Amino acid sequence: VFGHFSLRSEWQLVKVDYKSIFSRRCTKEDYQTWHLLNQGEPCVMGERKIFKKRKPGVQCSLGRDSSGTVVSEPCVCADWDFECDYGYERRGESQCVPAFWYNPASPSKDCSLGQSYLNSTGYRRIVSNNCTDGLREKYTAKAQMCPGKAPRGLHVVTTDGRLVAEQGHNATFIILMEEGDLQRTNIQLDFGDGIAVSYANFSPIEEGIKHVYKSAGIFQVTAYAENNLGSDTAVLFLHVVCPVEHVHLRVPFVAIRNKEVNVSAVVWPSQLGTLTYFWWFGNSTKPLITLDSSISFTFLAEGTNTITVQVAAGNALIQDTKDIAVHEYFQSQLLSFSPNLDYHNPDIPEWRLDIGNVIKRALVKVTSVPEDQILVAVFPGLPTSAELFILPPKNLTERRKGNEGDLEQIVEMLFNALNQNLVQFELKPGVQVIVYVTQLTLAPLVDSSAGHSSSAMLMLLSVVFVGLAVFLIYKFKRKIPWINIYAQVQHDKEQEMIGSVSQSENAPKITLSDFTEPEELLDKELDTRVIGMYAGCAELLWPLSSNRRPQCIGLL
Repeated sequence: VFGHFSLRSEWQLVKVDYKSIFSRRCTKEDYQTWHLLNQGEPCVMGERKIFKKRKPGVQCSLGRDSSGTVVSEPCVCADWDFECDYGYERRGESQCVPAFWYNPASPSKDCSLGQSYLNSTGYRRIVSNNCTDGLREKYTAKAQMCPGKAPRGLHVVTTDGRLVAEQGHNATFIILMEEGDLQRTNIQLDFGDGIAVSYANFSPIEEGIKHVYKSAGIFQVTAYAENNLGSDTAVLFLHVVCPVEHVHLRVPFVAIRNKEVNVSAVVWPSQLGTLTYFWWFGNSTKPLITLDSSISFTFLAEGTNTITVQVAAGNALIQDTKDIAVHEYFQSQLLSFSPNLDYHNPDIPEWRLDIGNVIKRALVKVTSVPEDQILVAVFPGLPTSAELFILPPKNLTERRKGNEGDLEQIVEMLFNALNQNLVQFELKPGVQVIVYVTQLTLAPLVDSSAGHSSSAMLMLLSVVFVGLAVFLIYKFKRKIPWINIYAQVQHDKEQEMIGSVSQSENAPKITLSDFTEPEELLDKELDTRVIGMYAGCAELLWPLSSNRRPQCIGLL
């Protein structure tokens, strides 16, 4: 009984009443027996208890050694003293049956061949229940020998459940098996990078297997479990990444409308197969996603377009953006500079952009060419070089031929200024840089029409064919002696014809040693002039081997 009295007067009243009421100790005559029943059943939690309590109206105090229990004895076990064991559920009033997910015939994974285990009957005695005999033997788990089982349900996972690991850091793998003999099953784990480990049983790998990957990539981690009854395999694909620090987007400065443009991203440090690339072209709201660091794209409209690439590596995400000018056609020319520019080249993008603008202003100042028709792009690296792009005017008319003619005039003006060393700029006080033309030949006018491409291809094939013919004539005329003989005697007029094949038998026999070098044949005076043309063939003796037949060669 719990109580609290807040007023002193009440507490004094209670104190007085306590002394008057509980002034004597209780005796046996002050008690009566009391049976604890559960809905009329005397057995509660497998035990029957009889208590003693004071009779109604008796006023006495209990001693410190007073006990309220008179009789306590166990009851015979009945159905209500048991509940369904793990993996079982009750159906009806008293029957426990296996749940749909539980296999009662499967022993524990710790059960090794030759050992025994307790196989549940589906029932277990309720905790703190003290019943004996009765149904206890029937519902008690029975000891059975551990059967040998093949490994089944093998799994390999990482400790944190992630499929990404960092290069140079520990990756911890855990191997799980649903069924099988843990103590008699051999385990092998192949990390996919040429390294594998083996264990005789599961005991040493309960806390995980650690491994450090020295390179980035996607690795196939394979776990293999085997005993004398069978085997099982599990596979995990692990992405090992290295923190990405920088990405550089490579795009051409100028592109042709309706022509494919190749774009690539260079990532440092380089990684293979572990990066995802997101590409945005122009005003697109949805990216193109690739696993390759390069992509091709076709721009359908002229103007300045923006290309953005984002590179995802694990939890890191970096990006780079570049602008590309798209036109119907253009011309370009490589530029070089006086050597003093190299001494001041820090090789950073901002410096290259500023130098390109300075060169552009210098060209506009010297030639008065519209600024929007000139684009100068400085290349990275040393020696410093750049490319000059001559672009068509923005207000293109339907007569493209006229625009192309105007472009040729602009090209001529720019070339004259560059060849005369008129394009100069002051990098800083005392440092004057001169801009030169690297090559005298312009890049061909790029056009999207099929007519220009066909004409250029036909001209190129003609030049190649003529060059090949000249090469063959020059090459083989120096290796065939009688061509030189014919060239020597061609100036003599034909006076005699030896017409029949039979007359060729009287022709002199010539051996290989009698032939001199083709150059010497022109200088020597022939003993016998060849006046006519041989219509037959002369036998030439080739003393290369004794068993080789003479060959017949006709002189034209």
